Amino acid sequence: MKTERELLKLKQQVDEAKSSVSELNGQLTAMTKQLKKDWGCKTVEEAEKKLKTMKKEIETLETQIEEGVEKLEEQYEI
Repeated sequence: MKTERELLKLKQQVDEAKSSVSELNGQLTAMTKQLKKDWGCKTVEEAEKKLKTMKKEIETLETQIEEGVEKLEEQYEI
């Protein structure tokens, strides 16, 4: 059987764990609100999809820029 001291120590650990969970839930809520505000995403999954789409768009734009620069170089013999 546990002694009173051991039970008090366990209670303190449980209280600390509850406090940590509460703090982490608050951080999650704040980060979720920030994600919605900045990127219009309600979930991390939505944000990951948006990121993937944006990366593809960046690649397309980079290709277009490179092709445009090449045409200008050819046109103006640079």
